Order: sequence, then structure tokens, then C-alpha cells
Amino acid sequence: MDINHGDRTRYQRRICATLFGMILWLLSAAGARAEEPNKELGTLSLQFENDLFSGVDQHYTNGIRISWLSPEGDTVRSLQIVRDFLEQIAQDDNTTTRFGLSLGQDIYTPEDRYTTNLITVDRPYAGWLYGGVSLHTVTDHDQGRMDQESVEINLGLVGPWSLAEQAQDFVHDIRLIDTFEGWDNQLRTEPGLLINYERKWRFFDPIEVAGLELDAIPHAGASLGNIATQANIGGALRWGWNLPRDFGPPSLIHSVSALDRQPVSTIGMYAFATVQGRYVAHNIFVDGNTFRDSHRVDKKNWIGDASLGVALLVGRFKIAYTNAFRTREFVGQDKASRFGSLAVSFQAAF
Repeated sequence: MDINHGDRTRYQRRICATLFGMILWLLSAAGARAEEPNKELGTLSLQFENDLFSGVDQHYTNGIRISWLSPEGDTVRSLQIVRDFLEQIAQDDNTTTRFGLSLGQDIYTPEDRYTTNLITVDRPYAGWLYGGVSLHTVTDHDQGRMDQESVEINLGLVGPWSLAEQAQDFVHDIRLIDTFEGWDNQLRTEPGLLINYERKWRFFDPIEVAGLELDAIPHAGASLGNIATQANIGGALRWGWNLPRDFGPPSLIHSVSALDRQPVSTIGMYAFATVQGRYVAHNIFVDGNTFRDSHRVDKKNWIGDASLGVALLVGRFKIAYTNAFRTREFVGQDKASRFGSLAVSFQAAF
């Protein structure tokens, strides 16, 4: 359901004010540093995705994830087998490893918020609350060529125990927005497993174009589990000033956690565009519960994602905003989905 023009305008003004305030805070924090720290504690990231950024309130309506990524070389004993596997795939001695933890929640709703009856022609109400662990290896082939391989395992709960209804009602009550009335029809309680694998390539260091730097980061991956089983391929293009030598802009929440790593004393800014194609064999948020009868709709197997965004780097801080577009996910969906993503990360050290 579309948000009225007044609400949309106020919401966009709040977004701009929040972004401007965060930029001023980042600049002042960077300028206040008298000495550089010498011990990295890892990277803390917060991602928030919501369709209200685009003036709508339906389908994939909210996602939030907080994550931590260890310094290079750190991992845990129980993931040593995964680390060895990734390093064998890399087939190169010049590798580094990082370990990650994350906690997140997704919320999905149909378009009509007022109907309490089951809406058979729209996607199910659904939520997913999960925690994840990830392992990442980076291989440096010299002369700007680098590969990144990542494995991420997410475990959680779908259904009422995901607390999606409570979380959405809480936010809507604060913002004086009408709540969704059909949560009694949400997917039933079910444990959720999602295993993600992704590989990214850097074939060259950024090149100069029109006085700024340009680079391209292709990727490919696959997911397995009762939450989603799919394969994807795509890439990112960045153009700006002082591009970091990493693996592209922040990923959307449903991708593998990004490897943010910023130079300590650098200020940079860039615009980016990403595209991705996916073949979806299973998606619980469209196909319905795996082990129990529930509401479901006929999904589309071929899905396309595209995004445009900007990122600002100030020393160890990074903030990025993304406008994302997703093609129709099920038969009968009126139009493509739109949502915004705000990502903030900080590389902690002392």
C-alpha cells in the first residue's frame, strides 16, 4: 500500500537529516583522533533495510542485521575444517582468514494491511529471526588481483517465534502508522537453515576515469537450506575518490557479509551500481512452510536484483545508502519490489 505524499515527504526529510548528522559525526570523530591505534578489534556493522525508504510498505518490508568481523588471521577452532577447505580451493599460500558473527531479522507482508482474512493471491505474512557465523578467505595474487571466498551459516526460527509481528507493530506505533492486521495468517513455526557460499574477484586495482577511480568486482554464489536454495551471479561497479582496495560496496542483507576494511587515515567517497541474476529453486517466504501446510503462492524461478548507491569513508568509519530494485518474485505480484538499505560500519581498534 502506498504511503501518502505528506508521510513520504516527512520520512525522506528525516532520512536526509539522519544521514547529514551521521556524516558530521563521522567527520568530527575522524578529526579528533590524535594518535593511531595499533590493535584492531574487528569491524562492527549495522544494516537496516526498509521499503518505506521507497515510499511503500509491503512484501519484503524490513530487514535488520548487526554483525562483527574479526581482524585478519583470526578464526575459531570449530571452524578450522571450513577454513582448511576454503584455503584448499584458493590453492595459494598468500591467504588471510576472517571470522564473523551476525544477528538479524526479516519481515514480509502482503500489500493489504487491513484485511484479517487470508489473502490467497498475495505473499504470506512471514518473519525470520536468526544468528549466523561466517568464514572468509582472501587470496592475494599480486598486481591488484585478489579473490575472496566466503561461507556463511545462518540458523533461526520462522513463524511467530521470529517476533516479526511484535517488531513491526512496535515501529508502526512509534511512527503513528496503521499496523498490519493479518498476522494470524503468518507462516507456522519452523527452524530455518541457510548456508551461503560466495566468491568475488578483483582482477585489477582501480583505474583512473575522468579524474576519479573506477573498478569492477564480479561475484558468483549459491545458497542451500529450507530458507532458500538458489544460485546467483552478478557484479558491482564503483566510481569515486580514494576507492578502498576491498571487495566492493556493502552487500544487501541476504548476501554474504561484506569484508569492510578501510585505511586508517583516508577520506573517500564513491557511487556504485550492482546487478545480480538468481535462479531460485526454493524460497520459504513464497513457497510456504517446509514441513507443515501453510499459505503459499506460485514463485517465479528467475529473479533479478539491481541497486544504486553512494558510500562515504572517513578513516575507520563507513556509511552507505543503497536503493534496491527486485523483479517480481511470485505469480500475480503487481510490480517489482523497491526498498532502501542503510549500512554503517566501524573498524574498531585501540
